[in-house]
Amino acid sequence: MKLLASNVVVIFWAIIFGEIIGYIASKLEVVPYNYMQIGGVAAVVALIAVNGIYLISKDSYAKQ
Repeated sequence: MKLLASNVVVIFWAIIFGEIIGYIASKLEVVPYNYMQIGGVAAVVALIAVNGIYLISKDSYAKQ
């Protein structure tokens, strides 16, 4: 249950930060702003990064 709750928090903040960064980048590059695509990509990248780091470092925490 703890892992699910942490993943929900990661998704929430990834979407918020992704939307902010995507909005600023779309204005700088003068491209159309697609909020659904930006939010989805940000959430998937954040989940892969957080869970990948957890899986890589899981063994080091078990040895301590």
